[in-house]
Amino acid sequence: MEQIRAFADEYLMYFQLIDVWDVMEIIVLSVIVYYMMVFIRDTRAWSLLKGVFLIIVFLLAAMILHMDTILWLAKSAFQLAVIGLIVILQPELRKALEELGKKNFIASVFPFDLNKQETGLFSDQTIREITRGCAAMGRVKTGALIVVGQNDPLTEYEKTGIEVDGIVTNQLLINIFEKNTPLHDGAVIVRGDRVTYATCYLPLSDNMELSKELGTRHRAGVGISEVTDSMTVIVSEETGKISVAYQGTLLRGLSAAELEEKLRSIQNKTPDDKKEHRRWKGRSRNEE
Repeated sequence: MEQIRAFADEYLMYFQLIDVWDVMEIIVLSVIVYYMMVFIRDTRAWSLLKGVFLIIVFLLAAMILHMDTILWLAKSAFQLAVIGLIVILQPELRKALEELGKKNFIASVFPFDLNKQETGLFSDQTIREITRGCAAMGRVKTGALIVVGQNDPLTEYEKTGIEVDGIVTNQLLINIFEKNTPLHDGAVIVRGDRVTYATCYLPLSDNMELSKELGTRHRAGVGISEVTDSMTVIVSEETGKISVAYQGTLLRGLSAAELEEKLRSIQNKTPDDKKEHRRWKGRSRNEE
């Protein structure tokens, strides 16, 4: 019993040296490690991390068995291995920094831009106009590629196009993508309630899981959705079917109602605004 008490006294003494800042530091480190694990879980870095873990286990076994030559080689190659990891994980590291840059910590604490929160990134009218335009182009098999921006900047892709700066209407979209017109080739970028640029060039996706029957238009739509948080609407020139690319995933054969629902999902409206929209929508239906 005395040995247990002596052991407890010896180690409890260290807890007395812990102050509030030590606790805060432990919490911050725990949060950082947690979010790092969450981020790399869905990337190729996760498989690489498992490989690194196996190497560490092997080196521990070599240390226990006194395999000095292996330990010397591992120590010599450590710096090169770190540089190699940085090179291999360069896309993931860039994405992590971009995600960190997207976090608007000040706005989350002090919501200054209340009007933007209430109205969303774009209006319901814009959603309806895009849906009508895509449905009309699908019926006559006119190809279209419309990038609907959210928070990520699209400046580098807008620079490849021609400035339009017009309010989003289905007539404008149909006129832009009409065959043999100056602006029909390339993508249209929508920011808020305005068509900002047309004939923009987008990065092509190198996803090998995409169907081989998909053309450049669909691969460009998926490609821009892989590197930004935008949603891309694609109308096939061959079939007239409507597709949506978002976060690297392509959904094909959508109806007009399904397209409208997808656009509404990135509108970023508050729940109160959605209720208000449904209330007025229902009132209009009754009045009619």
